[in-house]
Amino acid sequence: MLAEREIVQRFLATKLQVHPDVVHYIREQDDPALIDRIIAEIPGDALVVSVQHIPGLKKERDGTRFLVDPEIEVIVGSPGTTGSVSGFEDAVHYFRDRYNRLSSLIRSRTNSMPIEALVTSPHRYHDQECTVIGMVVEVRTTAKGHRLVELEDPTGTILVLFNKGRNEMFADAERILPDEVLGVKGKLSQDGGLFFAEQLFRPDIPLKHAPYTSERQGKAVLISDVHVGSDTFLEDAWNRFADWLQDADASYLLVAGDLVDGIGIYPGQEHELTIRNIYEQYDVFADMMRDLPSRLRIVLAPGNHDVVRMAEPQPALPPEFTARFPENCMMVENPCLVSLQGVRVLMYHGRSIDDMIGLIPGASYERPGEIMEEMLKRRLLASTYGMRTPIAAMKQDRLVIDPLPEILHTGHVHICGITKYRGVLGVNTGTWQSQTAFQKQMNINPTPGRAVVIDLETLQPEILDFS
Repeated sequence: MLAEREIVQRFLATKLQVHPDVVHYIREQDDPALIDRIIAEIPGDALVVSVQHIPGLKKERDGTRFLVDPEIEVIVGSPGTTGSVSGFEDAVHYFRDRYNRLSSLIRSRTNSMPIEALVTSPHRYHDQECTVIGMVVEVRTTAKGHRLVELEDPTGTILVLFNKGRNEMFADAERILPDEVLGVKGKLSQDGGLFFAEQLFRPDIPLKHAPYTSERQGKAVLISDVHVGSDTFLEDAWNRFADWLQDADASYLLVAGDLVDGIGIYPGQEHELTIRNIYEQYDVFADMMRDLPSRLRIVLAPGNHDVVRMAEPQPALPPEFTARFPENCMMVENPCLVSLQGVRVLMYHGRSIDDMIGLIPGASYERPGEIMEEMLKRRLLASTYGMRTPIAAMKQDRLVIDPLPEILHTGHVHICGITKYRGVLGVNTGTWQSQTAFQKQMNINPTPGRAVVIDLETLQPEILDFS
């Protein structure tokens, strides 16, 4: 059977987005030629391939199960799919997968050459404009204030100099992170020791990207960081939120991690807990879910305070902790890609935001929307390996943002923020916990008691304050 990624890539190669139902139908038919037939009949002004574009199926709409949007579907991140890390070999596969996938996005916009060709024949390419694509091995600032980046591709490494005098490009160069994938256009020095950058390319989102919207009514409520069990959990604000949900016209509730406060997450945490048993924390959270309307489809992802491994991607919550959860709750991994009436939501708790704020000049916890934009530009949820965000290096990099979602939903920083970047809506949903002692020391002022409601027909967000 054709792989979902292969089908999506075939359409992306022709600058087309594809509806999940179309992907399901093509997989079921297992006919590679069907993709070509669909592409051949797509109108010139179409940006998204929907079921109406499948030859011969439009008239069968009522009788074909593939032509009806599923209410909710986990595209990536179903329980049990994270796998385990076996050793060094997986790390090699991991970074190779990241490079291959992200470099192909850059290569679709510019011609490039292997690094090996430059470094082995500098006399041939000296003073000739060319482009290389590589993963950032190291980045540093020279004594004169220039930016020096070591890039690596499967054939070799090269040092790239970003001159501080090139103002617009240098501003981007200052935000280069280790382990991201870049394309650089420039010229080689006479001795081949340096590549002088003239233009920088990131995988990014295509300028013509058009998000999919639902063809029928539907609303999703996005929240994160509930922190049940903490002495700063805002029970009154939660109760107001739960009361509102009783009469709200929402169909979905998505929670992006840190359902409970956990045990032993940081030194001295036991002094800040009202519930010191991890099973009891999840039982209380289960009761809170049971009090919500049963018509809601609830999607629950873990975060760094939940009872799963810290390394990302994180597995879904284990059954022994969720036995009392109601049947309308769906456990997913972190990160995961969920389809709501065809609208794809990429849920990621957001631990990497800590690292990005430390590495990107001017970044701030107060502006989480800017960090989400940086993730989208790099097409990576977490780029830098070996920092505060533990990453499980497996054969496939689940932190690559591919395919593109309509909505990126994060949490972790406890500050509500919304952004829109090239058609993708970024939402950080705040918290249900008041300022902690640690946040006070760090001068971080949370925005608790917020819920973000998304209209799936328009992708318009609305922030509701229950604090």
